[in-house]
Amino acid sequence: MKLLRYGAKGKEKPGLLDKDGRIRDLSGVIADIDGETISPKSLARLRKIRPDSLPPVKGNPRLGACIANPQKFIAIGLNYSDHAAESGLQVPKEPVVFTKQVSCLSGPFDDVTIPPGSKKSDWEVELGVIIGTRAKNIRKAEALAHVAGYCVVNDLSEREFQAERSGQWTKGKSYDTFGPVGPWLVTTDEVADPQKLHLWLELNGKRVQDGSTATMVFGVAHIVAYLSEFFTLMPGDIITTGTPPGVGMGMKPPRYLKPGDTMKIVIDGLGEQFQTVVRDK
Repeated sequence: MKLLRYGAKGKEKPGLLDKDGRIRDLSGVIADIDGETISPKSLARLRKIRPDSLPPVKGNPRLGACIANPQKFIAIGLNYSDHAAESGLQVPKEPVVFTKQVSCLSGPFDDVTIPPGSKKSDWEVELGVIIGTRAKNIRKAEALAHVAGYCVVNDLSEREFQAERSGQWTKGKSYDTFGPVGPWLVTTDEVADPQKLHLWLELNGKRVQDGSTATMVFGVAHIVAYLSEFFTLMPGDIITTGTPPGVGMGMKPPRYLKPGDTMKIVIDGLGEQFQTVVRDK
């Protein structure tokens, strides 16, 4: 299934994408797409519903983040060896873990606002993992059973805040709109292997990132099990798993986002995002 949330910001309703690409209203069945409604039991119930029995949604409504109210938005850094190289850093021996504040969550087609005075805002296409069941001290072999689905994430970053202002990376990763998630949560039954997904990003119509999750240093199962050693993963939590090379910081000379730029972000089978950059006031 492809689950989504549509409507005005803060007033999104749950929906389902049918086989013809039409949005169907799920608000008569569930209150929202969140940690409770993506449990295995709830997803099994939703799979029994015929999409054509659900009311069609008229027009082209705004899409919000595909999961509501996650407790955590966790990110993995330097998880593609060629991206580590372009960053001038060594491939880590263990996953590099940081957080994005959940206030940065944004819809997949919402404008991206860069901070006032920002000169080093950057893009990162990433595979997002959405947890479906509580995971604590689990083994790698059982990790994927705790995943509800996958999505597209643009892990936007302000590099000066991240690397030049001391302290944690979180400061450069959490500005409002720096976490577009969606357009939909694609349940695991539609993703045969999360380590065989093509992902890419276009800046102003030019492809600048083009990679595959096959080249991750640490795969999804490893990441989920690893994180569960340090804190409990809860239903609805988002994990964004790192980016392939081609970010602005790695270009020669570096190229960062400016107002008017556009980004198209795609992962095969998981949908696409499109954002226009504006400067925040």
